[in-house]
Amino acid sequence: MQHRLLVESLSEIDAAAERFLKEISGRKLIAFRAPMGAGKTTFTTALCRVLGVREDSVSSPTFAIVNEYRTINGESVFHFDFYRIGKIEEALDIGLYDYLDSGCLCLMEWPENIEELLPEETLNVCIEVLEDGSRSVTWED
Repeated sequence: MQHRLLVESLSEIDAAAERFLKEISGRKLIAFRAPMGAGKTTFTTALCRVLGVREDSVSSPTFAIVNEYRTINGESVFHFDFYRIGKIEEALDIGLYDYLDSGCLCLMEWPENIEELLPEETLNVCIEVLEDGSRSVTWED
């Protein structure tokens, strides 16, 4: 089944994030596919905010590759940015499978760079910038 959220402005992003979390039904491995500047980190920040993560603790892990956040319930959320991954071994060196197998929510940017390491159950989410500047967030289950 194809799912689609339309985010017309930043003022709607938290509502979209809340709806997204409800619709993915507890899926834990989320791979965001989108071009640079499409809003992957912005949407991830909104998801974390909805989960009760302190907003000032959410940032793109471009250099660290992974950041860990805590939800209001004390659960871990792992936020990955694989943009700078040049070799698959780099992802393995950070203990990627330990994170993916943790049962915690894993939000991944630039998953294309580690494609062959992603488990089959990874939910692929596309973010597209529309002509009017709004964002279309789509996924299939």
